[in-house]
Amino acid sequence: MTPAARISAAIEVLADIEARRRPATDALKDWGLSHRFAGSKDRAAIASLVYDALRRKASAAWIMGDNAPRAVVLGMLRLQRGLDVDAIAALCSGDRFAPEPLSGTERERLDKADLSGAPAHVAGDFPDWIEPSLQRLLGDELVPEMQALSTRAPLDLRINTLKVSSREEAHDALPHLGAVETPLSPLGLRILPGEDGRGPAVQSEPEFLKGWIEIQDEGSQLVALMSGAKPGEQVVDLCAGGGGKTLALAALMENHGQIYATDNDARRLAPIHDRLMRAGVRNVQVRTPRAKADAVTDLDGRMDCVLVDAPCTGVGTWRRNPDAKWRLRPGSLEVRRKEQAAVLDRAAGLVKPGGRIVYITCSILPEENDDALAGFLERHEGFKPVSHEEMLGKSELGFLKNATRRTAYGLQLTPQQTGTDGFFIAVLLRKA
Repeated sequence: MTPAARISAAIEVLADIEARRRPATDALKDWGLSHRFAGSKDRAAIASLVYDALRRKASAAWIMGDNAPRAVVLGMLRLQRGLDVDAIAALCSGDRFAPEPLSGTERERLDKADLSGAPAHVAGDFPDWIEPSLQRLLGDELVPEMQALSTRAPLDLRINTLKVSSREEAHDALPHLGAVETPLSPLGLRILPGEDGRGPAVQSEPEFLKGWIEIQDEGSQLVALMSGAKPGEQVVDLCAGGGGKTLALAALMENHGQIYATDNDARRLAPIHDRLMRAGVRNVQVRTPRAKADAVTDLDGRMDCVLVDAPCTGVGTWRRNPDAKWRLRPGSLEVRRKEQAAVLDRAAGLVKPGGRIVYITCSILPEENDDALAGFLERHEGFKPVSHEEMLGKSELGFLKNATRRTAYGLQLTPQQTGTDGFFIAVLLRKA
C-alpha cells in the first residue's frame, strides 16, 4: 500500500470507531480481516496513524474547525507528524486509493495550525468533563502534563533478578534492540518507539522466553519497589490480574515467603500460570475464586502486606491506549470508585496489626486516589498513611523526592514529571 492509501484506510477505521463506538483494536482487526491484501507493515502503519489521530483528536479537530475523521487525520499529520501543507497535499492527490485533494479551507487551516487560545481540554487533548478533576492535581501544569500524556510511550522492560544477575547482563544480551537503561528504575531497560510507533517483538526474543525480562512500564516497576516487599513476608496481591506486579514482588522477595495471587475475575488470572513458570517463581500460590466466593478468607488478619492494584479508569495509561480517553464516561468513574472502596475494605480484613496496604492505581484522577483513601480512612480508624519520606526511604528511592507529585496520602508519577505512565501509590499502615 502507498502512504496515501494508508491514510485513506486510517480515515476509514476512525469512521468505524466513531460510528460504532468501539475500541480501536476491534476496528483495526475488522479492517485487516476485510482487506487481506494489506501486509503486516501496512496494518502496523495504519494502526499507528489511527492511534496518533486519537492522541490528537481534540487539537486536530480544533485547528481544522471540523471533527470528522478526515479532518482529524489531516490535523494530526500537521500537529503530530510535523508535515507541512505541501507534504499533506501530496498525499491527498485524489488518485486511486488516495484521499480527495485538499480544499482551500483545509489548506488555510493546515497552514495556520494555531492552538493559541484553545481551551485546556483541546490543547491537552482530553475530555472536557474531567478538567476540574485534573486541575485539582495538576494546577498550572495541566496542559503540559496532558500533552505529555498524549505522546507515544516507550517500551519498558524489567529484568527478572530471579534469572539474571544484573541489568547490564540483560542489556548486553539484547544489543540489537537498542535498549537503554531506564533513568529511575534500577531494574529497567527502555526501547524508544520507532517512527511508525512500533517496537520490536520482544516476546519472541530468547531472553524473554527464558524469563530474563518482562514487559513492564518503568512507573509500574517503581511502585512495585515502593511496596517494600521483603523476603519471608506473607503477601496478598488482591487484584493480581495477569500477574505483572505479582512477578515483580516475587523477585523482590527472592522467592522466599509467600504471595497469594487472586482476582475477583477468574478470567484475568488465566495468563499468570505460564508467566510464573517462565519467570522461575516458586513462592506464589494462585487463588482462583469459585462462583464469586472469596478465595482468601482463610488469610484474614495474617498478612504483612496486601497489594491493591485497584481497578481504575486507566487515565494514566492514555499514552498507550489513546482511544480509551474518548470512551471514558462519568458513569465509568463512579463504577470504579465503588469497586475501589470494596477492594480496600476487603484488604483491611486481611492485614495483620503492624501490616500494610499498598494502594496503587494507573490513574491521575484524585477521585480514584486521595479521595478513595480519604473514604477508607473514615471507615477504618485503625489505619494511618505512611509518610512520603518513609515510603521512598525504605525502598531506597529517595532520589524520587523531587520527581514525583506529593498528594495528601501518596505519590503521583506522571509522564512529564517522571517519564512514566501515570501511576499513584500510597501505603497505609495498620496500627499495632
